[in-house]
Amino acid sequence: MELDEKKYLYLLFILPLVVLLFLFNSYWKRKKQREFGDLDLIKKLSPERSVFKPAFKLIVVLLALAALILGLVNPKIGTKMETVKREGIDIVFAIDVSKSMLAEDVAPSRLEKSKQIVSQIINQLGNDRIGIVAYAGSAFPVLPITSDYSVAKMFLQSMNTEMVSSQGTSLDEAIKLSATYFDDKSKTSKLLILISDGEDHSEGAQVAADEANAEGIRIITLGVGTEKGGTIPLKRNGIVESYQRDNNGEVVVTKLNQASLETIAKATKGGYMNGNNTKEVLEYVKNTLDKIQKTEFEATQMADFQSQFQWFLGFGFVLLFLDLFLLERKTKWVKKLNLFNEEK
Repeated sequence: MELDEKKYLYLLFILPLVVLLFLFNSYWKRKKQREFGDLDLIKKLSPERSVFKPAFKLIVVLLALAALILGLVNPKIGTKMETVKREGIDIVFAIDVSKSMLAEDVAPSRLEKSKQIVSQIINQLGNDRIGIVAYAGSAFPVLPITSDYSVAKMFLQSMNTEMVSSQGTSLDEAIKLSATYFDDKSKTSKLLILISDGEDHSEGAQVAADEANAEGIRIITLGVGTEKGGTIPLKRNGIVESYQRDNNGEVVVTKLNQASLETIAKATKGGYMNGNNTKEVLEYVKNTLDKIQKTEFEATQMADFQSQFQWFLGFGFVLLFLDLFLLERKTKWVKKLNLFNEEK
């Protein structure tokens, strides 16, 4: 269930105001009656007046207003499921989450910059399916191939350097795991977007890239970082406590290794882009996607939400119509039952 016009929910604050107005009016009437004369005598002079009816009318009006407001909000309910056919490609994002990605030579940090780039790329996608892989010294599956971009963004934002216990940067592990995301039997075009600072501590990246190329996977590599490099801050609660040091106690300075990323991209007839300029990256990825052949595939089942506002509006108007015929004097059959201990 989803609410189409949530902005109208604030109108529900009218309901307690109506209740306060009713209570104030009842208090004012009772006060004036005391000024006019004895309450018991006034009650005897108006035997047909019901104590219950005003409260009942208030409940009817409140329900009517609530129904009308909900009608404006327009609740939608998924009444059926259907399989949607789309034309697109399968894209896997492999994101480096090694400690070196904490370097802040690219603001706000290499990792946060990588997540921003991926999020912006997802925003400009149409009907493509996407998956996410995290890697450092080993690779970790974050999200399998899906067409649900909102879920993908949720998993993307949760990525951090603690996801993979094995440190270092193993580009070959990232490529090999990403390759398993693609369906070998499917004719859908396959694209791997690999984001890293390029500091590869493995030796099999070239072999893994060649294998990916043989499987029809094109790889775009995005380098995040600077050639000048930067230190790796170690923070607690957002405050820098120290900097990453090597075995000799020297502060580590991590630099962008563009060459390794270019080699991987070249092996699959893909391309390399410096990821520091988000606008240029987005234009490059868009142009690349436009040139890749799209394939028709069946997306995951989606709920076909249907508006339900008419039921709430109808119920509200019926209650308001009913309120016109509810008088404040006692109803004969209620008077006979004397449910509320009202004197006859």
